[in-house]
Amino acid sequence: MAREAGLDLVEVAPTARPPVCRIMDYGKWRYQQQKKEDKSRASSRGGRLKQINIDTIRIGDHDLQIKVNRARDFLKEGNKVQFTLRFKGREMAHLDLGRNLFNKVKQELFLVSKVERDAKIEGKRMSLVLQPDHKDPTKVKIPDLPPVRVGSSMNIPMGGTRPGAAAGTGGASPVAPRPQTGPVGPGISRPAGTPIPPRPTAAPAAPRPAPAPATPAVS
Repeated sequence: MAREAGLDLVEVAPTARPPVCRIMDYGKWRYQQQKKEDKSRASSRGGRLKQINIDTIRIGDHDLQIKVNRARDFLKEGNKVQFTLRFKGREMAHLDLGRNLFNKVKQELFLVSKVERDAKIEGKRMSLVLQPDHKDPTKVKIPDLPPVRVGSSMNIPMGGTRPGAAAGTGGASPVAPRPQTGPVGPGISRPAGTPIPPRPTAAPAAPRPAPAPATPAVS
């Protein structure tokens, strides 16, 4: 390969007779080939469905931001992303908080994605699927959503304690004794709602006198 005046003489068909050569800028050609290879490699990585799991709606803000950043990288590579939120115990009574959390995710990823399948509940899981859609931030406006509370600040009870249960009772609410009402004996009845007075206790029996000591016999 000879170089003259910024051009290269490149042998493109060495097996031909005679060999075929081309005069070109070899550095520029090599750069263009490298760009094509990088683009092909990126397209081969894209087009997959990536899973991101959220184990609870009590996830902290920092942990949620880490998952959002990971999803942003997947979307920039051309992959779809599915978020799966798991509900535990009494969290099933707060499905609205799960939808609010997914609204926050959609707002964070608005510039690089669009919704393919919106929040859908399946058993004890809620899923959301986003697909790549890169937008120009100067031409679109990120939708304004109300602030979403995530993390332990939501004060969701996690145990089996019923509402109103007293502390230290093992989750059971204290129950006041129910007054006895209704019939009190054969042929005797009281109006419903009238408490029955307690039965009088019997007086204790008088103690028996101690026997007199025996008189010894006199011989």
